[in-house]
Amino acid sequence: MGSSFSLIFAGFQLLMLLGFCRGGNIGVCYGRNADDLPTPDRAVQLIQLHNIKYVRIYDSNIQVLKAFANTGIELMIGVPNSDLLAFSQFQSNADTWLRNSILPYYPATKITYITVGAEVTEAPNNVSSLVVPAMQNILTSLRKAGLHRKIKVSSTHSLGVLSRSFPPSAGAFDSKYAFFLRPMLEFLAENQSPFMVNIYPYYAYRDSSSNVSLDYALFESSSEVIDPNTGLLYTNMFDAQVDAINFALTALNFRTIQIMVTETGWPSKGSPKETAATSDNAQTYNTNLIRHVINDTGTPAKPGDEIDVYIFSLFNENRKPGMESERNWGLFFPDQTSVYNLDFTGQGAVDMTTDTNSTNSSNGTWCIASANASEADLRNGLDWACGSGNVDCSAIQPSQPCFEPDNLVSHASYAFNSYYQQNGATDVACSFGGAGVRTNKNPSMYKKLQKTS
Repeated sequence: MGSSFSLIFAGFQLLMLLGFCRGGNIGVCYGRNADDLPTPDRAVQLIQLHNIKYVRIYDSNIQVLKAFANTGIELMIGVPNSDLLAFSQFQSNADTWLRNSILPYYPATKITYITVGAEVTEAPNNVSSLVVPAMQNILTSLRKAGLHRKIKVSSTHSLGVLSRSFPPSAGAFDSKYAFFLRPMLEFLAENQSPFMVNIYPYYAYRDSSSNVSLDYALFESSSEVIDPNTGLLYTNMFDAQVDAINFALTALNFRTIQIMVTETGWPSKGSPKETAATSDNAQTYNTNLIRHVINDTGTPAKPGDEIDVYIFSLFNENRKPGMESERNWGLFFPDQTSVYNLDFTGQGAVDMTTDTNSTNSSNGTWCIASANASEADLRNGLDWACGSGNVDCSAIQPSQPCFEPDNLVSHASYAFNSYYQQNGATDVACSFGGAGVRTNKNPSMYKKLQKTS
């Protein structure tokens, strides 16, 4: 009993270090609108290397679905707008698609969401009226297969679905979309599916830089924007835009529908007029976004609420039309080298190495409290890391996401690993007077242990 408990505790400790104590999840959009991308197998290796557990794709490509098999990665797949007519007209079309494109690969490929249509209000053809019938037919197909509780059905929207977004409390859906939005919201509420929205503070800043500060768009603002109707204080545009959706849902009495952000991000390069499209700004936005999400900060209207967010996009996509920025949203170049450094644990920017055979990078080793360290040594190491070591230890304070389990070993391990990852993942960075010890055990092993013990 004692040894079993110790193993389970060690597993929980490592999970906590790696951000598994959080509730909000960070995913990545895997778009393929390019002619120079790696094969799906190589792309999935890259995704696994960086411990990305949630991925959105935009169709049901067979090779992509096969590549994700037996990875444990949760996949959101899309039904393109071009298929909405067929899916909305005949139940048999939805049945055939599910039978041929989904069931042969499920559950080895862990599909958890199906998005029916994408930003239909922005589409050149008027397909909005087709969305809900298509969603209903796909849900019926899932119900026949016994998967309607395991795979959720929704649709993604742009912020343009709102007629007003500022101040957030005035958020309201555009009345011209009411003919399909209300039936959709009823569908989402009935089936406990999320409202999916793509949120891009970059565009708000680019198109209205005289009214929106860059720091506010990048989560870097030291000042606050006050909603005059509610008195709520906003320090970043992302929260303001999410809350505009929250208030719009509340106005129609759909308070229980959760919001999921299916796209957000920042471009690393743009045309001469797009001065904010830089790799530094992209790194800043996405780093701050990840910290914001995994700490379950929530929004001013819904503090502490978990929200799942997908970063756009995995790769730069050279076939995308429009301004230069449209082709430069990727975290990686097509050759799989990183565009800039990003840390998915939210503990600071580290090099997103692309060597899939490496086990000695900061992505493959961790620093935890030594089992042989005295309580005094652990306390000294913890105090130093959170003080002179400049580690942000707010997450292990009471009522914060990583406070539990409330003991010295867990808190010291969190602080030790944070310092270690931020300072090169070297032996010296894990010394703490002998109180720290490095480990290269894969955390997924402990996750499985915790589930089965």
